[in-house]
Amino acid sequence: MPLGSFPNTRLRRNRRDAWTRALTAENVLAPSNLIWPIFICEGENRRVPVDTMPGQIRVSVDLVAEHVAEAVALGIPAVALFPYTPAEQRDPEGTRALDENNLICSAARALKAAHPTLGVIGDVALDTYTDHGHDGVLRDGYVHNEDTVAILCEMAVTMAKAGVDVIAPSDMMDGRIGAIRAALDAQGLIHTKIMSYAAKYASGFYSPFRDAVGSLGQLIGDKKTYQMDPANSDEALREVALDIQEGADMVMVKPGLPYLDIVHRVRTTFGVPTYAYQVSGEYSMIMAAVERGWLDHDRAMMEALMAFKRAGCNGILTYFAVKAARLLKNG
Repeated sequence: MPLGSFPNTRLRRNRRDAWTRALTAENVLAPSNLIWPIFICEGENRRVPVDTMPGQIRVSVDLVAEHVAEAVALGIPAVALFPYTPAEQRDPEGTRALDENNLICSAARALKAAHPTLGVIGDVALDTYTDHGHDGVLRDGYVHNEDTVAILCEMAVTMAKAGVDVIAPSDMMDGRIGAIRAALDAQGLIHTKIMSYAAKYASGFYSPFRDAVGSLGQLIGDKKTYQMDPANSDEALREVALDIQEGADMVMVKPGLPYLDIVHRVRTTFGVPTYAYQVSGEYSMIMAAVERGWLDHDRAMMEALMAFKRAGCNGILTYFAVKAARLLKNG
């Protein structure tokens, strides 16, 4: 069906003025669309720069409430917590993950006490606790699915009891969403939400994150036996469908910008709350180009975030959350 022709139709008319550009914008980005991933470390009064992620820090539990205060004031609805676990606290089974006083649980309690309306998302996987760097436990050199899921269920319950609002399994084990949902419900934690890393790819964009959580150099082998092949798209829909069926309240695609086709397919196919993670490698690439004067920080940041909205994201996990929210609040 024809939608007009030149010269009667001039698409530039609606681009001429700022007010018409605003009125005809198809997507709008707001602070309420942003989730800020933050890194927690041991000790007191500590703010430790992450060398591979310019502008990002690890912060000790005693400072975490202060650390997120601006994010709360800007209207960012949630933060996602990740622990920096030093080598001496790691072991093959990731036992630190089950300690009710570990960094995530302690930070969750501190945040809920200081900012009760802030959503707290807790990463459920063992890679930040194991000495081999895998998301699960190894049995004869292979990540064992059922043994890992059993630990993840206990981990999820421990986190939820500490105040974590959203359990976010990032491990990519089969069947873990249903098992975690059952474990939470059995403890009366029926209001605890699950944000599934439903389509998480075996990506080369994760290295700065591994540095931030102390896993860089720890990984034995690779994660291709459980994370998805970057060549696959239809398989992502199968993963998402299974997780929804098992009880996921929200689903996530990870990484972000290289996988916006997956985000779009998930959102249009299922119509469920859909999120994407602008991962550490994406963040650090932009920041490295900014530091060299090759990109304008604000323009590159906002354009990338709008791409997530255009693809269909309800929300974006991004290390740019606070900087982007400042810009949005200032118009």
